[in-house]
Amino acid sequence: MKYISHESGNLAFSDTRKPQLKNYEVLVKVAAIGVNRADCMQRQGKYPAPKGDSPILGLECAGTVVELGNEVDKSWLDKRIFTLCAGGAYSEYVAVDAKQLMELPDDVTMVEGAAISEVYLTAFGALFELGKLQHGQTALIHAGASGVGGAAIQMAKSAGATVVITAGSDEKCQHAKSLGADHTINYKNTDFVDYMQSHNLTANVIVDPVAGSYLNKNAQVAAMDCQIIMLAFLDGRFAEVDFAALLRKRISFHASTLRNRSIDFKRQLRDDLVERFYNDIASKNYDFNVYKTLPWTQAQEAHAILERNENAGKVVLLVE
Repeated sequence: MKYISHESGNLAFSDTRKPQLKNYEVLVKVAAIGVNRADCMQRQGKYPAPKGDSPILGLECAGTVVELGNEVDKSWLDKRIFTLCAGGAYSEYVAVDAKQLMELPDDVTMVEGAAISEVYLTAFGALFELGKLQHGQTALIHAGASGVGGAAIQMAKSAGATVVITAGSDEKCQHAKSLGADHTINYKNTDFVDYMQSHNLTANVIVDPVAGSYLNKNAQVAAMDCQIIMLAFLDGRFAEVDFAALLRKRISFHASTLRNRSIDFKRQLRDDLVERFYNDIASKNYDFNVYKTLPWTQAQEAHAILERNENAGKVVLLVE
């Protein structure tokens, strides 16, 4: 089978054998691949695959189940699915844990399906599993025009929350507003602390892939017992922390990644998401927020779009 290798930081087609299935896995013929910043970091040598995962790039895909492991329910054969992958999605075929599969409804395209798993599971875990977001509360979502941001906006609104986002341009703010954000802040020309204080807003849950200088600013706009969930550190690894501010508001701080979680954790997260939000996904109540679709021959350009911070939403590769 063909796959996209990333030796020396360059993406190029190579050939390898199809994956050998474990008893609990299925073989998916990949139709579309969701592109993530983690893929860019892995290509750059900064984010190696966890032990036991495929070294091939790709954390999510949509496609068709073409082969079953010995323990897998036979009803999955030939079904259209979308799913997280333990690596390996940048290829014609990928082996996937059957208990992480989600059935792709007939009127949801493969491209849309490839844009769901990573961002919706990440946003769901941050907002609801860790953040405990409730009806009537306020969520502050940094990088609100990103894939995770777009998923978080829509699920938070479904839960009856007020949504505040930050983004880096007026266009991205308008995009977030179209997805349902109540307040949008262009951080290039407006300080989010000033904005929230002038609008009498405090955040019960903060989803933050920025970190660095945002940590103390988050504390300034946090409500009592606020949950701050850090997903990445785009602003830098290190920051001085005002612990008095954290203690004064009883702030809980969570550093969360999805990729290196256990298979049991990912299965449970998938089940919890399906129970609460799958009907909204299947009914297309959400905008799946696809910024651009490219053929997988243009994977290098897909990475460049993310690295330029150009995209408002997901970039998807279509396997040809």
